[in-house]
Amino acid sequence: MKYVIAGSLGHISKPLSQKLLANGHEVTIITSKNDNEAAINELGAKAAVGSLEDVQFLTNTFKGADAVYTMIPPNWNPTNWKDWIGSIGNNYANAIKEAGVKYVVNLSSIGAHMPDGCGPVSGLHRVEEALNKLENVSVRHLRPAYFYHNLLAQVGMIKHANILGANFGETHFPMVHPADIADAAAEELLNLSFTGHSVRYIVGDEKSGADIASVIGQAINKPGLPWVVFSDGQSVEGAIQAGLNEEVAKNYTEMGSAIRSGEMFAEYRQNKPSFSKIKLEDFAKEFAQVFGS
Repeated sequence: MKYVIAGSLGHISKPLSQKLLANGHEVTIITSKNDNEAAINELGAKAAVGSLEDVQFLTNTFKGADAVYTMIPPNWNPTNWKDWIGSIGNNYANAIKEAGVKYVVNLSSIGAHMPDGCGPVSGLHRVEEALNKLENVSVRHLRPAYFYHNLLAQVGMIKHANILGANFGETHFPMVHPADIADAAAEELLNLSFTGHSVRYIVGDEKSGADIASVIGQAINKPGLPWVVFSDGQSVEGAIQAGLNEEVAKNYTEMGSAIRSGEMFAEYRQNKPSFSKIKLEDFAKEFAQVFGS
């Protein structure tokens, strides 16, 4: 089988590609950086260097593929983030149609049922819509929970203010490890048993902010570490002070508000899957390594 994997050598795309290669398949990995080509070749994959904003590049890359894995990379300097995310979804859809690809596994997110009000995840709603317009193409949307790795952005706050926090966290919310997402994506791509346009939720644990602070605090030898719930205004201000673009800061705060209200998880709550294997306590060991480095 021939697979095309977007996402370069990221936390999901790299282990996903390794799993496909280990099963004897041909893998092409899309990357925007020439510097990644050697590392991709070392994996045993082929590098396709180009931009997701270039539909012709995507079309040429997708030609001959049995299935593709699509995802939206970070964009830290957008003017309208949701529109940009949606535009990449349209590019994927156009390229898939022109290349004649029949199977797509798309990395989306919990909350992608929300057309608006969920920050960048509402951009992923637009991606899902674009791919769902494809005829005679089977599309499996992966909707993982909040990434454990997002917590790594709080290392500096712990070191400087001795707190963890966000504009949410009073109640339990679902979380997941990228390795579990890679496992799910590999399972879907290796089996290609999905039809039509469908959704799969991926969740490893559910914790409150206080739970997270307790587990992380124990792992880094800071028992009693508190989780502080910020206002939306404080969230935007803090993100900008941390160096984020105002558009990104506002969108992340909007997503946090959707987490706080529970709306981000409304559809997930009606379709809860079995939990995947990696728990917060497992990730805390990784957090401690980064914190101590």
